[in-house]
This record gives sequence, C-alpha cells and structure tokens, in this order.
Amino acid sequence: MRFSFDALSGLVQTHFGMNPLSGHLFVFFSRRRDRMKILAWDVDGFILYYKRLEQGTFSWLDKLELLPGSEILASDFALVLAGINPTEVKRSKRYQHVPALV
Repeated sequence: MRFSFDALSGLVQTHFGMNPLSGHLFVFFSRRRDRMKILAWDVDGFILYYKRLEQGTFSWLDKLELLPGSEILASDFALVLAGINPTEVKRSKRYQHVPALV
C-alpha cells in the first residue's frame, strides 16, 4: 500500500493493460484486506481515495469470477465498501434491456 498516483497509474497500464485516464475506478486491496486504495481520473488530475478499516476486512471478490480487466456493478462495489459480501446478497429479478441484432 506504499504506491501513490504515478506508481498506481503505471500498474494499471502495465499489469492490466488499461488506460488510467479512462474514467474507471481502479481498486487495490492490501494483503490483509483491511485497507483499500481507489485510483480515478477526474477532469484535470488523478484522485486517490484511501480507506482503512479499524476492525474486520473488506469482503473478498473471488466468488464474483472476475477476470483481469473485468468490471463489477456500482451496487456491488457499494456493498464491498459497506462490508457486505455481494455474492451472499439475494437480488430480486429486474428488467434488463437486450439490444436487438440488426
């Protein structure tokens, strides 16, 4: 958790092969999962959020079957920030638009 703006943006480019200026949130956890850094690009520069839990750990995202460079829903990320494991949440069925093939 010693990396700051430049090192984390370099890690996004070299390890994930993604553009850190894309507007996505890039989330990094400590080994103990009690600390989290979020790197994001704003209109004119990087933003770095840092959260340290006084007790407990952030839920682990292994069960979400994330591949390198994949994304999660904003609602799932909000659950992780709140200390809730998103894989253990029961969701009701919702409408999902499927685009027509032309």
